[in-house]
Amino acid sequence: MIDPRIIRERPDDIRHMLQCRAVDYDLDALVLCEQERRRHMADTDRLRQERNDCGRTISASKKSGEDAGLLIKHMKVVSARLQVQEIAQAANEEKYQKLIRSIPNMIHDTVPVGPDDTANAETGRWGPTDSKPGNHISVAGDLLDMERASKVAGSRFYYLKDGLVRLNYALLSYALDHLSKYGYVLVQPPYMINRQSMEGAIIAEDFEDVIYKIQDKDLYMIGTSEHAMAAMHSDEIIDGKTLPLRYAGVSPCFRKEAGAHGTDQKGIFRVHQFEKVEQFVYTKPEQSWAEHQRMLCISEQFYKSLEIPYRTVILSSGDMGKVASKTYDIEAWMAGQSAYREVVSCSNCTDYQARRLMIRYRDRTNDKPQYLHTLNSTLVATTRTMVAIMENHQRADGHIDIPKPLQSYMNLKVI
Repeated sequence: MIDPRIIRERPDDIRHMLQCRAVDYDLDALVLCEQERRRHMADTDRLRQERNDCGRTISASKKSGEDAGLLIKHMKVVSARLQVQEIAQAANEEKYQKLIRSIPNMIHDTVPVGPDDTANAETGRWGPTDSKPGNHISVAGDLLDMERASKVAGSRFYYLKDGLVRLNYALLSYALDHLSKYGYVLVQPPYMINRQSMEGAIIAEDFEDVIYKIQDKDLYMIGTSEHAMAAMHSDEIIDGKTLPLRYAGVSPCFRKEAGAHGTDQKGIFRVHQFEKVEQFVYTKPEQSWAEHQRMLCISEQFYKSLEIPYRTVILSSGDMGKVASKTYDIEAWMAGQSAYREVVSCSNCTDYQARRLMIRYRDRTNDKPQYLHTLNSTLVATTRTMVAIMENHQRADGHIDIPKPLQSYMNLKVI
């Protein structure tokens, strides 16, 4: 969530952010609730102090043999008022938390303003973008079976066979080795998390139609390892000397993808289940923007090494997720579709997640703890990257050339 001081000191900045994001949000309700919250806190503290003072006076009166009857009656009145006040404060706090936890993050100055992806700003391209005749479904042939998967599990599931299974796991292994070279700690997180952890990483109400819930349990299947890694250090104060903490999360991901539409529904580009390697970084605020560029460069190097053409864009204010302050996407060229499609999303969430999850740091024992910054970036979502490999490395005879970095993992040069 955002720093509450911004609500009090810079409400016009919040209004501008909401306008840029094209988000309908009742800021006036939050401002009023925040004012009431401070009043409730002051009133509660005053009554508690009065009760405590009264208790001490009663104790002193009894020790000196004085009659404390009137004081005891007054203390009961104060205690009753305090009880009513605490109930009112709790109700206000619940409303305040709901409002402040649903407001989007502030936008970085370099984010282009616009309503949707038409306002995204391209920052660079790499590789030739020749079109090729076959999309990944036709190129994969019998190695990809969507029809039988639909019979077993429904739409947007799949069976992979032989070479594609090897390609899937080769991408995971290569991705982990790639991040290890850059000092990342490998992490295999829980594949299910509780709601408190999920709400620390995302605005849960916006994802109800995306995330799978376990029936009768306070558990949700992860849509990305980012959520589990964000919550890993919740309610902790981290030694600032250890920052940045760089994690490489590897996990399956489960998403309903409700409401998704378009040509990318066909095949394995947009599916309910896939594997992914994710970068997640905790860092000091003054280092986070350099870290953001570093993560993007690491991802770009990965796709260059696979000889997958791509372009990089900064998402506009209206196309960007609410938790992020700035997001880069890497879009791979899908030669069989003659189009760029997203394969990497690289975001700086500043202190937004850290405030929700109470993750702070300090350099020295006596320092006041400060909120750190969190960042996340896809390195590889295997199904999407396999689509790019199949469509860009297809041969005229129907075979697929395996990118050189993956050949040693697969003991194959061609599928």
